[in-house]
Amino acid sequence: MRVLITGTSSGIGEGIAYRFLREGHSVIGFDRQEASIIHSMYRHYRLDIRACDQYPELEPVDIVINNAGVQNDHDIDVNLKGTIAITERYGIHEKIRAVLMIGSSSGHTGSEFPEYAASKGGVLAYAKNVALRIAPFGATCNSLDFGGVYTELNRPVTENPDLWRQIMEQTPLQRWMSVEEAADWAYFITVTNRFCTGQNILIDGLEAGNAHFVWPDA
Repeated sequence: MRVLITGTSSGIGEGIAYRFLREGHSVIGFDRQEASIIHSMYRHYRLDIRACDQYPELEPVDIVINNAGVQNDHDIDVNLKGTIAITERYGIHEKIRAVLMIGSSSGHTGSEFPEYAASKGGVLAYAKNVALRIAPFGATCNSLDFGGVYTELNRPVTENPDLWRQIMEQTPLQRWMSVEEAADWAYFITVTNRFCTGQNILIDGLEAGNAHFVWPDA
């Protein structure tokens, strides 16, 4: 299959790209940075997903994975509007098999910075919108809403003992997800899965569900 993935030069996007390449699929990567992947089945376009006029003409792809995202003053424009622009251009057609949004647990909980949480909440709603529109083609659309993932971008907390202790106190599973695990989820939900659609799947080690029952001692 032909797979379009945004944000492939590092982190989760790079991991997902490698996962599909190992399975023999053709991967097209979009990123503002130079390619980090050298593979005969990989084609890289250096572009900003906000710049719709930079989008290349492509043959219809089977899968679109919206992974590119930021956590700065451009959250809404990149994380939400960029995701919408990519999907509308490449993901809404009769040959599409699956569209995937890489959301965030903050889209469920409202945590993190205000515009970031708002952008990811919008992505969750947009995933349902797309799922309804491509269902007549037999295609699926879901969002995978990760909590903590071990990436370079998260090193400010993973390498700070005090901050890491606080995070683990909130995470019942007592660890974060690896990039490889995230890639496995992306592959499963877009390739193996053919019936689950329109879902915002929270995968955070139970951090958001860490409720503490309060009751007098017996």
